[in-house]
Amino acid sequence: MNLRVIKKDIEFLVGDFVEDCLMFAMFHPEKDTAEVEKLINSANELANNLFDKVNHPAKDVKKKVWYKGISQELLSGLDELCKKLSDLAK
Repeated sequence: MNLRVIKKDIEFLVGDFVEDCLMFAMFHPEKDTAEVEKLINSANELANNLFDKVNHPAKDVKKKVWYKGISQELLSGLDELCKKLSDLAK
């Protein structure tokens, strides 16, 4: 997996989550939009942190292991955010 693919994955997956949040806010105007905004901000923070890690890898860890960890962190972070979004729908 190369750097370009990892960056595109981060951008695509976080962007897709933000779209889901906006769709949720549009289809559920009775729900609190401040919570949706917090989720969008959390997704942006996740993306910024991951981009920072991609651009500044640790020197004492193999790059392949480092980038695999970033991919895992992306998926687990988005999974947590999706759970929070689905909790808002209840």
